[in-house]
Amino acid sequence: MHHGQPLELVEKPIPQPQGTEVLVRVRASGLCHTDLHLLEGYYDLGGGKKMMLADRGIKPPLTLSHEICGEIVSAGSEAGPVKVGMRSLIHPWIGCGKCAACQRGEENICTNGQALGVVRAGGFAEYVLVPHPRYLIDIEGMDYAEVAPLACAGVTTYSAIKKFGQRIHEGPVVIIGAGGLGLMAIEVLKALGAKGAIVVDIDAGKREAALAAGALAVVDARAADAAQQIIQATGGGARAVLDLVGATPTVTLAMACCARGGHIVICGLMGGDLTLALPTIPMRPLIIEGSYVGTLAELRELVDLVRRAGMKAIPVTRRPMSEINDAMKDLQDGRVIGRTVLIP
Repeated sequence: MHHGQPLELVEKPIPQPQGTEVLVRVRASGLCHTDLHLLEGYYDLGGGKKMMLADRGIKPPLTLSHEICGEIVSAGSEAGPVKVGMRSLIHPWIGCGKCAACQRGEENICTNGQALGVVRAGGFAEYVLVPHPRYLIDIEGMDYAEVAPLACAGVTTYSAIKKFGQRIHEGPVVIIGAGGLGLMAIEVLKALGAKGAIVVDIDAGKREAALAAGALAVVDARAADAAQQIIQATGGGARAVLDLVGATPTVTLAMACCARGGHIVICGLMGGDLTLALPTIPMRPLIIEGSYVGTLAELRELVDLVRRAGMKAIPVTRRPMSEINDAMKDLQDGRVIGRTVLIP
């Protein structure tokens, strides 16, 4: 991958694992909005400003996809006991292993991160090298294409929802964005026994998908009275708002519909900026928190939750890897319900 250009097929020798590395044959790779940002080469900071990925050490050529499932083929001499053939979900959010964040298990926020599909070669390939077997989660008996989105869409929403604590049992969680993450969040909330979800989106088809997935109600984000609709549906204001879009209008809406003491968690990276009247933060008082994907421990918890609670998979469209550029265009144009998963 090169910024702003279609993905290209490149023939390379099958990599050979060294040291603690494990070689995994890819069976399914999810397509995420982050892949679109990586293709563009920047994040929108609002006001005409951009965060260039090159400034964060992310430079092409890249092999995208961080939602990867496959089977273990071989391992390096220092990997320890590894079960060849094991069906595995890969935790892609790999850190340096040495900094304070990594030492407390938060490799996902390591400042020298080595995430698969972002810095290291990812899953839009026949094989992928995983630095250590601890990043491999056994998914025996589970469907590759349905499980792959757990590595990002799943762990992102699970980690964010955990941050709400008991609020998910006090009233409906407002979910802004009914794409793959939004539908995943509905399923996570159901598996956790929460009060339910009210889903907000500008796309009528995605709102219908949210209702079909079990949302209590849906709201058109472009409606002039969207905030009032949410306040009414939550019985006086939202206690928890999960913003999976992360744009100026969605965060503005989140703040407008919150009850006093409300908690907003922002995961989306669509971009923009925000002007805040600062006294409203302590006076209401509001919690505004960011959440970036999730930890290895959280991904293991999520896979266990899927098994224990029988958590339903989000809608998945399987496409051959040869259709990757068409799939990316469909995602960019908002034509994807749930998740697209590419099959080598």
